[in-house]
Amino acid sequence: MVHPGRRSEVSTPHAEGRARSGTFGIAPSVFAAEAVKLSALRPVTLVLSRELALTALLLLGVSFVVFVILFLAPGDPFSVLLEGQMPSHEARAGVRDALGVPRTWYVQYVSWLGNLLRGNFGTSIRTGLPVFGEIVRVGLSTLYLTLGSMLVTLLIAVPIALHSSVRGATPLNRPFTLLAYLVSALPVFWLGYVAIYLFSHKFGVFPLVSAASASADRAWLYSLLPICVLGIGNGTVSEVVRYMREELSRVMAEDYIRTARAKGASVWRHAFKEGLLIPMTEIIASKIPFILGGAVIVEQVFNWPGMGRMAWQAAQDRDFPAIMGIVMIAATLVRLGSLLQRVVYVTVNPRASKQRRGEGWAE
Repeated sequence: MVHPGRRSEVSTPHAEGRARSGTFGIAPSVFAAEAVKLSALRPVTLVLSRELALTALLLLGVSFVVFVILFLAPGDPFSVLLEGQMPSHEARAGVRDALGVPRTWYVQYVSWLGNLLRGNFGTSIRTGLPVFGEIVRVGLSTLYLTLGSMLVTLLIAVPIALHSSVRGATPLNRPFTLLAYLVSALPVFWLGYVAIYLFSHKFGVFPLVSAASASADRAWLYSLLPICVLGIGNGTVSEVVRYMREELSRVMAEDYIRTARAKGASVWRHAFKEGLLIPMTEIIASKIPFILGGAVIVEQVFNWPGMGRMAWQAAQDRDFPAIMGIVMIAATLVRLGSLLQRVVYVTVNPRASKQRRGEGWAE
């Protein structure tokens, strides 16, 4: 007999079956699968949170250093803007005070940083347009140029590195390796002018026009020459060949690769992550600043309407808001490349998320 105010403790066959099948009919294997997914995402989440915090501090430091350098540089953009209308220094100082423009650098920096946190990059002194809109307009062209040059670099360097690591130094890959080192030593501006003279002026293969004036059906033909010049002359080809050849040679000598080869399994399937994917992302992430620096020169040589050309013109006109905006976007792109490399590494090796910076990659 059961007390009226107390629940019965007698189990029914339906309750026992529900208990064996899991809570509310959900199988225990479902909970196990979800736990495995969460445990797989945890290392990536730790790396993302740590890298994002480091990115915020790095961008703050970059903005501070660049702002101080621009403030200490000769020439004031506000004075340059009023130089033709008010030649005297006293008149320009009076207009500055009337408009409420701060004179101290730290007040100007705090004001600029506050606007940046609200998504306002300022107004360009040269064009009078919002800086962010100008960067977005020209940034797509720079992104197209840099990504295309990275593809050209990988298409040249990866086959040479693969053949050298597998076959060793042979009469076939030795001249290609030497050629990769030679083209990496050439200045990119010299290579650009030589390419224009040979392929545009001498042979007439590529059109000698700007990207803005090129017709829609020939725009891809115009962009092909600067992309190839930047991909070959950015100094990255030889570094990719050397680094990937060393990493692939090291991985191919590992015990698990010899075991896979003895079992008749696919060697490249086992060596892809550690021998190809990780080295490729590491070397490309480390070379992004050099590629962006080379893009500034290539855009000037080929009259490419990109972010590098905009930075060049802003430096000549002392357009400090545009320079600060370009510096912040460029620093963000560099950090995104490093962040992508870290995410790829932790995805392949989740134990790397538990290691602290400065302690190396020792297991």
